[in-house]
Amino acid sequence: MSESRLRLLQDMPIFGGIQEKTLRFILDKASITEANKGDNFFQEGDLANSMYVLEKGSVAIFHTRKGERYLLRTLEAGDCFGEMALMDCNPRSATAQALRYCQAIEITSILFAEIFDQYPQQFTLIQMNMGREVSRRLRESDKRR
Repeated sequence: MSESRLRLLQDMPIFGGIQEKTLRFILDKASITEANKGDNFFQEGDLANSMYVLEKGSVAIFHTRKGERYLLRTLEAGDCFGEMALMDCNPRSATAQALRYCQAIEITSILFAEIFDQYPQQFTLIQMNMGREVSRRLRESDKRR
């Protein structure tokens, strides 16, 4: 496991306050996903079963409304996306498309359940942090309207 990946997680708001042993557990079990420019990590409406931590590259998040595609935000290394999938178990609400070559740590719902089994208090803190992050993004989105 890469120490740079550990530092990446430690610097992220959704993993704020999470113990190093829990982060190492996550990294030992997570997979690495690659995407080339123009590839989608997922599309709006897809079944959702994972979130991503962007390690390299940049990703555009798009939402379609009334047949029009809208850019919601652009993400860079150190950002996460798809976390709503681990919170609400609903289909994807947006499309995540690579703007250039990307590498991301993929955390699946199965791994998330393993975190709950092994580290229930840490799981709860991650859930709270994800809720805060989703709320922060919603507030940002509301300000842009």
